[in-house]
Amino acid sequence: PALNKSLGIYIPLIVVNCIILGRAEGYAAKNPVGPSIFDGIGMGLGFTLGLTCIGIFRELLGNGAIFGFEVLKGYTPFAIFTKAPGAFFVLAMLTALQNKFKAPSATNGSVQSTTGCGGHCSTCSDNVCAENHARLDVVKKEKAEAEKAAKLAAAKKAAEAKKAAEAAKAEQ
Repeated sequence: PALNKSLGIYIPLIVVNCIILGRAEGYAAKNPVGPSIFDGIGMGLGFTLGLTCIGIFRELLGNGAIFGFEVLKGYTPFAIFTKAPGAFFVLAMLTALQNKFKAPSATNGSVQSTTGCGGHCSTCSDNVCAENHARLDVVKKEKAEAEKAAKLAAAKKAAEAKKAAEAAKAEQ
């Protein structure tokens, strides 16, 4: 508690920075400099927009104001929205809205992938995407062949056990 009190807001800020930088680094490691620059700018602006939306909703629901300007006159605020759990509630509400309006996201099933690159080839460079698709096809083929071989081996073993049981019965 003492450490938490002394660090205060800095821990959440560090976490958000780590999320943004980790995502940018993951993209930059697999792509050329030009697209990585635009991806970094887009990710930074996207996170800024997302966090600003969450903040605006929290301020509206928790205080009835945005940036200190009273928007909802005579509003009875919900104090929980000004505290840490309020961010999770607002995030849940925004995700529910996103799902309601069927906006593409990983949470509402609109994004389905069977490839190593996530199915959205914009996350890969041209050659990497083709390699991912080819590699996935090879893995699927190998898995199917391994399953077929395992079934054949199990059937062969069962047939041999049946023959052994019949031979033992015939001897008796």
